[in-house]
Amino acid sequence: MAGIGGTIARAAGMFAGTNVDDIIVLTVFFLTSRAGRGPRAWQIWAGQYLGIAVLVLVSLAAALGLTFIPNNWGGLLGLVPFVLGVRGLVMTVRAGNRGEERPPPTVTGLMPVAWVTIANGADNVSVYTPVFRTIDTGSTIVTIVVFAIGVAVWCLAGSWLGSHKKIVDVIRRYGQWIVPAVFIVIGAVIVVASGVLAELW
Repeated sequence: MAGIGGTIARAAGMFAGTNVDDIIVLTVFFLTSRAGRGPRAWQIWAGQYLGIAVLVLVSLAAALGLTFIPNNWGGLLGLVPFVLGVRGLVMTVRAGNRGEERPPPTVTGLMPVAWVTIANGADNVSVYTPVFRTIDTGSTIVTIVVFAIGVAVWCLAGSWLGSHKKIVDVIRRYGQWIVPAVFIVIGAVIVVASGVLAELW
């Protein structure tokens, strides 16, 4: 039991430590959903689970010696939220030029949520991989179960944080500018923090 307890504690700490910034992304998704300008709640949950599942599978593959891309180059995934943000701002400007009061939503559907989750967690692979290399099959299964529970906790937290009426009202009024800006910042931080720019020069 002590061994299982240690594995659970380590997995919970690892998940929380590598996904703190995901709370911000999930909160934005739930805010836009409640404001009627984003993905539906089930798409956020499913997209988050799909994104984390991909990160775990890539980490497991890397632990077995199957490295698809160098670690730093994973930072290029930050271009996904960055492009989504730029696209959202362009759509807002175009809608304003046409005199429309409500521009199309910035991010909708399950797959964009999953892609943003993957991009935001690209650095998680470098943390998960060495752990999966050093634990046995039973511990790996326990770790994955803890991650699955962690996703549910994160989604519930994001939903709660995104349920405040005053913030939802602000998103309804200014979300067409705020949400794209948030995604642009997230994307830029991912790219810069990964060190991939140094590889390109």
